[in-house]
Amino acid sequence: MIDKATLYEALAVLVAVVAGGVAWRRFHPLSFWFGVGFPARAVWLYATWLHVASACKLTHKRRRWRISLDTVPVIGSASREAMAVVERRHLRRVEVERAPRLGIIRPSRLGWRLPIKLNDGQIPDDFAKVAERLAHAWRAHAVRVLDSKPGKVVLIATRKDPLITVAPMAPTPDDLLTVRPGVLENGRPWVIDFKTVPHWLLAGATQSGKSTLMNAIIRGLAPQPVALVGFDLKGGVELTPYADRLSALATTRATCVQLLEGLVSELTHRMADCREHGVRNVWRLPEHLRRTPIVVVVDEVAELFLMADKAEKEQVAKTATALLRVAQLGRAFGVYLIVCGQRIGSDLGPGVTALRSQLSGRVCHRVNDPETANMTLGDMDPAALDAARAIPTETPGVAIVAGSDGSWHRARSALTTEAEAETAAHAHRELTTPWAQLVRTTPRAIPDDQAA
Repeated sequence: MIDKATLYEALAVLVAVVAGGVAWRRFHPLSFWFGVGFPARAVWLYATWLHVASACKLTHKRRRWRISLDTVPVIGSASREAMAVVERRHLRRVEVERAPRLGIIRPSRLGWRLPIKLNDGQIPDDFAKVAERLAHAWRAHAVRVLDSKPGKVVLIATRKDPLITVAPMAPTPDDLLTVRPGVLENGRPWVIDFKTVPHWLLAGATQSGKSTLMNAIIRGLAPQPVALVGFDLKGGVELTPYADRLSALATTRATCVQLLEGLVSELTHRMADCREHGVRNVWRLPEHLRRTPIVVVVDEVAELFLMADKAEKEQVAKTATALLRVAQLGRAFGVYLIVCGQRIGSDLGPGVTALRSQLSGRVCHRVNDPETANMTLGDMDPAALDAARAIPTETPGVAIVAGSDGSWHRARSALTTEAEAETAAHAHRELTTPWAQLVRTTPRAIPDDQAA
C-alpha cells in the first residue's frame, strides 16, 4: 500500500511538471511547439488518419482475399457442453477501405507540412475541396493544398492565424523596385517585386485596407531611385499628400491624357534605345544609358472610364488606349503600373477588361460586390476567388495576393498611416525627377539607314 508521503511527493512532482509545461508554453511557445506540441500532434494525426480520410471521403474501397476460420460442430455429439468443433478455413473476398498513404510529416514555425501519395484516380482538387474539413479535424486554422508532382500532394497546415498581428517592416532601399508591405499566411514576408511582376491590380472596398497598402508601397518606393507618377481623378485628395515625391500628378481628365501621351512617347524613345544597342529591355543597357524607372499609380481606375456625357467619349478612348499601351510595353522598358479601384467591372467598358489582362499581379481585399472580386481573381484561380469572398469585415488589410505564376496567398499589410507615407515622401523629395527630365516628348530622329 502506498503511504501518504509517497502520494504527496507524486502529486507535487505532477503539479511541478504541469506548471513547468504551462510556463514553457507561455514564455517560449516556439520551442514548446517543436519539443512537445508537434510530436504529440504527429502521433495523433497518424493514428486517426484512416478515420479522418474516411469521413472526408478520401478513401477507396478495394477487394482483397482474406482467410477466415469458421467453427463447425461435429454431428452426433453426446451433449451441448461436450460438443466437438472443427475449424475450417475459408478464402473470402472482402472490401476494405484504403486511405491515401501519408509521407513523413515535417514541422514548421506555424504548423506542419505533410506529403501524401494519392490513391488511384485521385487528383489534388479532391483534397482542396475538403481542406476546411481537414482543418477542423486536425484542430488547425487552415489547410492548403500544394501540387508537388504527379501522384503526390503536399498539405500545408497552419495551427493559428499568422495575420492577426503584423508588425511594420522597414523600407529596403537596396532592393530596387521591391517593396515588403506585410506578411503572407505562411509567415514569410510579402514581397512586391516589380521586376518580376511589373503591373498590379489592387481592388478593395472602403475600410478594407487598400489605402494602407498604398501607403506602404509609397513608403517603400520613396527612398529608391525611381520616379513616381500619379493619376487621381478624385480631385487629387488621395495622392496630393505625396506630391513632394511625385514627378507629376494628374487630377483632371485632360491632364491624364497629356501625361499618358508623354509616357507613351517616353516608351517609344526607350524602345529605340534598346533597338540601337541590340537589347530586349532597358536592364541590359549600359548603366549610363539606362533611364529612371517609372512607377505609375492610378487611384480609382473607374473614374478614368466613366463618362458624364458624349463630349468625354473621345478623352476616355484616348485614356484607355494610352493606358493599355503603357501596360503592354512597360515591362521591357521600365514603366510599371499600380491600378487601384473600389469598383472594377466589365460594365465600365471593354478597355477595363483589356487592361485587366495585362495586370498580372492581383491583390483583392474585401469588396462590396462579387463582380469586382471576379474581375480581379476570377480568371486566375476559383479557390482564390472563394477565399477573397470569405474575407471578414473585422480584418482590414487582409487580402488575397495572386502572381503571374498562378499561385495565391492570404496576406496582410502592416498598418502604415498616411502620415508615415507623407513623411517618407517629404524626406526623399531630392530623389524626385522633374517631369520635363523624365519623359522625352519630342519626336525621335530616324537614322538615315532606317529612313531609306
